[in-house]
Amino acid sequence: MVKQNALAPRRHRSRAAIGKVLVVDDSRAQRRIVSSYLRKCGLDVSEADSGVAALALCEKEPFDLVISDWVMPEMDGLSFCKAFRQLPMDGYGYFILLTSKSDKADIAKGFDAGVDDFLTKPVNPAELRARISAGDRIVGMQRELTEKNRLVEATLSELQDLYDSIDNDLIEAKKLQQSLVSERHRRFLTADVSILLRPAGHVGGDLVGFFPVNEDQVGLFAIDVSGHGISSALMTARLAGYLSPTSPDQNLALEKMDDGEYVARSPSQTIAELNQMILGELETEHYFTLLLAIADLTTGKIVLSQAGHPYPAVQRSDGCVEPIGGGGLPVGLVDGATYDEFEVTLSEGDRLLIHSDGVDECANPAGELLGQKGVLALLEELRHVEGMAFLEALVWKLSSFARREEFEDDVSAVLLEFKGCPEPI
Repeated sequence: MVKQNALAPRRHRSRAAIGKVLVVDDSRAQRRIVSSYLRKCGLDVSEADSGVAALALCEKEPFDLVISDWVMPEMDGLSFCKAFRQLPMDGYGYFILLTSKSDKADIAKGFDAGVDDFLTKPVNPAELRARISAGDRIVGMQRELTEKNRLVEATLSELQDLYDSIDNDLIEAKKLQQSLVSERHRRFLTADVSILLRPAGHVGGDLVGFFPVNEDQVGLFAIDVSGHGISSALMTARLAGYLSPTSPDQNLALEKMDDGEYVARSPSQTIAELNQMILGELETEHYFTLLLAIADLTTGKIVLSQAGHPYPAVQRSDGCVEPIGGGGLPVGLVDGATYDEFEVTLSEGDRLLIHSDGVDECANPAGELLGQKGVLALLEELRHVEGMAFLEALVWKLSSFARREEFEDDVSAVLLEFKGCPEPI
């Protein structure tokens, strides 16, 4: 019949923390008395007649509880406790020192050496049981804490593995999303188009680009899907197909004629069709802002339609800047929404900047937004910088304003610089 540990509370005896005990005393009689009490409590008891012998036993096997006399030859109980605490152990060993000393300074030395509790000699059985019960609670709590820490460490390790896997996937997703912008810069006969796309995280909800209509026209677009992260990025990937520069048959902004040539559809009509498509065909809570423009490279005339996207800006050759546009509803919010168009004509040396709200809503450490005035001021400041260099300088200016390299929102832009109408032949 297996003995129950009498030290454990009745409802939890099977979970008693103290099972193996080491009794250390140079007096054989004292060892036998204490060991007898402990065995009656159902504990597994070992004995040692000196601190040196006890330390050798502890190096071979762990003990849940050590009860040691203070005054012993070769190595006293205090020195043994210090050495015991330096042993590598998976769990905690509770240490009770037997002593006839009652001086507070001696007791303090014992605690400093790593002693957990004291018992005065001769040992009283009831007090011994009470002290061991207290030690059992402490060792039990320590083991429970150790087990929980192991569980936390294992969980954290699993989470780290999952995070690394997701992070690798997001890095690949970022490469794929960046590949949606196949060209960052193109030089046409009378104009240059440059593209900026910088997600706030691995992937984002912004998408910018351009698509040739024919030899004389080019389409420009800027999209900002609501929210951030993977779902927004998936939405931009879907929208990229609707304004594809490489698959004109799928591009909603283009219409194929009987002779096989393509012409530009009205930007407002294209956006209205996208709105109905999003509301009718896609099961999503996302909506997006959009600015779609068709630029005539022979005349400098640009027809634009704005669906909730920030107001674009025109910078004239003399450096003067003016915002243009009329606002409009975002796409995917209101069934049957209609959109207006507006026009602007660029002369030689003029340029058009279409940007996302990550630019004008860029905030400094005080929480102040750059705003439309700030964007116009940056255009004036950078009036002599062109093409991709301008967009890189714009990002640098935004970083300086925000006083950080990473932005809270995606930053994207399309820059069209008009070089002038072609000379007549």
